[in-house]
Amino acid sequence: MSELYNLPNDWEWVFIDDKNSNKIKASGINKFIGEKNYLSTKSIQNNKICSVEEIITYDNRPSRANLQPLLGDVFFAKMQATEKVLSVNLDISNSYIISTGFIGIEILNNKFESKYLKYYFKTNYFNSKKDELCGGGTQKAINNQNAKLISIPFPPLEEQKRIVAKLDILFEKIDKAIALHQKNCEEVDIFMSSILNDVFGELEEKYEKKQLNEIIKIIGGGTPSKANKEYWENGTIKWATVRDMNVEKIIKTELSITEIGLKKSSSNIIPKNGIVIATRVGLGKVCYLEDDTAINQDLKGLIPKKADNLNIRYLFNFFKNIEKHILSNGTGATVKGVKLEFIKELKIPLPPQKIQQKVVTYLDEISNKMKKIKELQKSKMQSLKELKASILDKAFRGEL
Repeated sequence: MSELYNLPNDWEWVFIDDKNSNKIKASGINKFIGEKNYLSTKSIQNNKICSVEEIITYDNRPSRANLQPLLGDVFFAKMQATEKVLSVNLDISNSYIISTGFIGIEILNNKFESKYLKYYFKTNYFNSKKDELCGGGTQKAINNQNAKLISIPFPPLEEQKRIVAKLDILFEKIDKAIALHQKNCEEVDIFMSSILNDVFGELEEKYEKKQLNEIIKIIGGGTPSKANKEYWENGTIKWATVRDMNVEKIIKTELSITEIGLKKSSSNIIPKNGIVIATRVGLGKVCYLEDDTAINQDLKGLIPKKADNLNIRYLFNFFKNIEKHILSNGTGATVKGVKLEFIKELKIPLPPQKIQQKVVTYLDEISNKMKKIKELQKSKMQSLKELKASILDKAFRGEL
């Protein structure tokens, strides 16, 4: 485990469960009448409440809804490699119950500034300490006992307030810059969508439209039984799910299956250079395939019936253009999807191959320029996030 670093003369290290200045909250909540909002770890994104897991009553609540937030408490998520921090204001104190997926810190004797702790729990130093002490099975997490081994830099209260005030000012400026770069990325996407829309709108006016089932084969997928290790262990066949579709071209997949896993399931291999679309989870997404790849039941593989009739990249751009149309036609109570018939009946303008290739070249040229702009914006955002981490590090070493 990493060692403690040197602090200024009037600072000291205190444990996270110090009994004099701060302590780990025990499980258990006060009995309440009516309803309250239950916050799970999923409810917190970017250290803010993004959703409520469910509305609960005292007698009808999940067993994990068992931490009582009090004004000034600070909570951090137990899970490894997860930075989720929540400080408790009056509204949260009155109306919410927190999951035991968090560890809550209660400040004693006004020794700590609540926001000072919140900032500390975001530092790389704290999170690396936390991760080192995590244990468990699939989802590693820290327990209360191990958390007691973590220390906090403890300056005088006035110094804590000065640090918080300075961090507030600096981070407000940095966050505004990050938001500006994020907005630039979104505008690039909007611009590319408008180009696609204009191109295919013009093609629809000039050329005959064909139903997809006339010109392509649509192939479904499946999932080998997870209970049978023979279908998964040492698998060499790439097996794609929507989790692999956050890229334009699927080069690698999170999971692979074996030959027997493929034979004993509904999964099918889509040949390399084919495309896959998501028709259920991740509805509307489309990707190229770098290699022959098997797919699960949420995806469909699309292969031209005649290679000289349809440019596969033209088909890819067609699906990029109708992504919102597919999304808007999704049905289902929990997970929205579209049926095979819906895909079959989609109509695509079908110009001659030479025109398709010209369209692909034109769109590729613009798309490549847009990608470079987005990469630059993302690089700047990453630099700003690293700057925040550096500032936090200095702050809790007494160097800010």
